[in-house]
Amino acid sequence: MNYTIEQILFGGSILLFLSIIASKTSGKLGIPTLLLFLGVGMMAGIEGIGGISFNDYKVAHTIGVISLVFILFTGGLETQWKEVKPVMWRGISLSTLGVLVTSGLVGIFINQISNFSLLEGMLLGAIVSSTDAAAVFSVFRGKTFSLKGNLKNLLEFESGSNDPMAFFLVLSIIAMMNHQESSLIGLIPDLVINMSVGAIGGYAVALFMLFVTKRISLDHDGLYPALTFSLILFCYSLVTYFSGNGFLAVYIFGLVLGNKRFMHKRALLNFYDGIAWLFQILMFITLGLLVLPQEIAAVSGIGIVISLFLIFVARPVGVFLSLMFSPYSFKEKTFISWVGLRGAVPIVFATILPLNNIEQSNTFFNIVFFIVLLSVLVQGSTLFKVAKFLNLLRETEVTMKFPIDLDSTETIKNGMKEILIPESSAIVGKSVVELGLPKGTLIMYIYRNHHFITPNGATVIEVGDKMLIMTDRKTDLFSVEGQLLAKKKEVQDDESAPKEVT
Repeated sequence: MNYTIEQILFGGSILLFLSIIASKTSGKLGIPTLLLFLGVGMMAGIEGIGGISFNDYKVAHTIGVISLVFILFTGGLETQWKEVKPVMWRGISLSTLGVLVTSGLVGIFINQISNFSLLEGMLLGAIVSSTDAAAVFSVFRGKTFSLKGNLKNLLEFESGSNDPMAFFLVLSIIAMMNHQESSLIGLIPDLVINMSVGAIGGYAVALFMLFVTKRISLDHDGLYPALTFSLILFCYSLVTYFSGNGFLAVYIFGLVLGNKRFMHKRALLNFYDGIAWLFQILMFITLGLLVLPQEIAAVSGIGIVISLFLIFVARPVGVFLSLMFSPYSFKEKTFISWVGLRGAVPIVFATILPLNNIEQSNTFFNIVFFIVLLSVLVQGSTLFKVAKFLNLLRETEVTMKFPIDLDSTETIKNGMKEILIPESSAIVGKSVVELGLPKGTLIMYIYRNHHFITPNGATVIEVGDKMLIMTDRKTDLFSVEGQLLAKKKEVQDDESAPKEVT
């Protein structure tokens, strides 16, 4: 059935609206947001209430790849290097060795319990071997509490960096199925080249972006996101053309860019956060439209068996082997094993199969879709319950956004920082004028009892106040912060000290 552009836009707007509304209620219902996005797509499909006929794997694959490019870029853009650096090598171990072990074990298991050949089993194992960046980012970055230690940083870094490895494995096994003379050992040099070109390409494009923003002042601020948009697509396509890993390249591009200072950075972060959500919804709805519930039900038996093996055997073995020499405890490794969330990435990879004339590609697609559904439903909805059971949760405060937006760039010399006033601070009970702040220091706002206060000289500081401090020079921030957080005993005068008796 051919649809007019008006019908496509009308239907798309309705599905997008429903998905956004559904995401608002997902937390209250205890249902993972991504599962609701898939559900909206399935309900709109040919066997749902929408009755939309859509079975174009090429279009779905194209939408999926473009969406992943921007989701991975945004994930890198929002990742702080100082948080990732301590866990980088462990994350790389999970992203490479962990993916290989998981893929291999699942492949062998499928070959033993079904009529699939070993190579077909390995292909299916490679497709579902990596954790999903969109799923992990949406789960962890939307919570008001976090995990103890650096578990959150490790899991986010793994999810953003293991898709390239899984993608390489999928393409390599497809090549082996089409050319029987190929071997896994012979693919090792290709793997090294693929990852190296991806990493170098992403880093180079990031440096080029920083160079351009320093040298060129665009007439309209809205053009900076458009400039970055073009370079993201350029980065992925150029690196892929030179046999590099485009997914890794855009992740590195975002990671480097997110940890540098440049003009309009804050606006860029806000823009791409929205873009990532938009593409995430679009991708899940599109993949949901491809699915026929009757066909999913037909593979539910083998899907459940593979899912259980993946969740309780393959993923844990891969994690424990990858982190064998790490300082993580048994509980922490167990939780990392449980955060093996599968999402849109395996489904996007599965759309490659019919495009390469792989036999039983439709069966593979349905099995992968079922595994994703079960993973998101079981693991996604129990992540924080498991973390709480393992005593790995820590409460964190909700971060407020002050009603001011200031880009932190190399050309701006001002310093700005949020400071929480504890009970032990010596300034509690004093008015602003009594603080004796250095010249050039300004308390811009105070956040108190869910309200923003514009302070004046008579404003009295209270316990729990959250101040937004600005200084003329960034170098003054440290001394001002020390002055505001100094404990009472540290600022008492010497009158309380014992006097020398003469």
